[in-house]
Amino acid sequence: MYTILPRSREAVLGVEVTGTIDITQERELIAKAEELIAQHGKIAVLVVLGEHVGISFEAAKADIKWVLSNMKHLSKVAIVTDSKLLAALVAVDATFARMVGIQEKHFDRDEIETAWHWIES
Repeated sequence: MYTILPRSREAVLGVEVTGTIDITQERELIAKAEELIAQHGKIAVLVVLGEHVGISFEAAKADIKWVLSNMKHLSKVAIVTDSKLLAALVAVDATFARMVGIQEKHFDRDEIETAWHWIES
C-alpha cells in the first residue's frame, strides 16, 4: 500500500510505502508521476519505506520499465528507510543515477526533515 504524502507539491512527489505494492497501485503511482511530469517536465521523488515492504513481480517490472524510459524526467530521488541493505543499494544505484543526471540519496527515518529539505531544494 502507498500514501501520497501531504507535503507533496509542484514538482515534488512524496510517497510512503507500507506492505506490498501490487500492479494496480504501481499503475496509480506511475499515472501520478506522469501527471507531474506533464506539468513540470522534471520531478523529484521522496519515498519513505516502512518495515516489511514488498512489491509484486508485475509491479516491479512495470516500475523498472517506467524508470528506465523516464530517467530524463527525474531530477532527484530520496529514499528514506532504516534498512541497512536498502541504504547500501541506494549508494550503489546513486553512482549509476549520477551518470544520467539524477541525484539520489538515502536518509534514515529520523532524517525525514533533512530529506524533505534536500528534495525540495
